[in-house]
Amino acid sequence: MDYILRPVKVFHLDMKDLKSGAIDLYDIAMMNDFLKMENDNEARIARWRADNER
Repeated sequence: MDYILRPVKVFHLDMKDLKSGAIDLYDIAMMNDFLKMENDNEARIARWRADNER
């Protein structure tokens, strides 16, 4: 269920949009992919900074 609720929280989606079908599972999957990519990029930046800002 977290795969649905995380985008709802992050992107401030209304549950009525989920229930009505205005936002479908494809949209949820795209948002989850974006959030994962964003987290990965932030982790890479943090590792680069730790390695290069000494």
